[in-house]
Amino acid sequence: MPTRKLPKYTVPGLTNKQGGELIGILQMRLHALNDLHLTLKHVHWNVVGPHFIAVHEMLDPQVEQVRAMADDVAERIAALGGVALGTPGALVSERTWNDYSIGRQDAIAHLGALNLVYNGVVEDVRKAIEVAGEIDPATEDLLIGQLRDLEQFQWFVRAHLETTGGTLVTDGAATEKGAAGKAKG
Repeated sequence: MPTRKLPKYTVPGLTNKQGGELIGILQMRLHALNDLHLTLKHVHWNVVGPHFIAVHEMLDPQVEQVRAMADDVAERIAALGGVALGTPGALVSERTWNDYSIGRQDAIAHLGALNLVYNGVVEDVRKAIEVAGEIDPATEDLLIGQLRDLEQFQWFVRAHLETTGGTLVTDGAATEKGAAGKAKG
């Protein structure tokens, strides 16, 4: 994670150092949310096949809610005395994950890959909650609410990938392309 300057002020009850730590955590969440909403739109525009309309229409509400999450995170960064970096250059230079790798593809293939994207986002939010919980209940609460919604979105994706036996057709896939291939069968 990039080093940030300590804020000159933060919310009452926190030290500037604690505010700075939260700002760093939230900045990475902002990058992840901005990346996720763009990835969801990319899938929305490039999905094809018999499940096209179901997936196409399922994704728009997710995009809107993820954008709202990004706004909430950016505003929390500002409240903590930080600068929310929302530019594409900052996202690309600071992210710790690769760009989404699937182009025009079958709906189920995209959902297989998207499930892995959600795995990464959800795991990172859980780590952020753990750290924030030791510093600030307001930031922890913000992240917990977002986690709940992100897990629900992943459930919507996984419902398309689950077998009647309760397993995911993408089990064992380590890459987006591998998950897309497994999802297509």
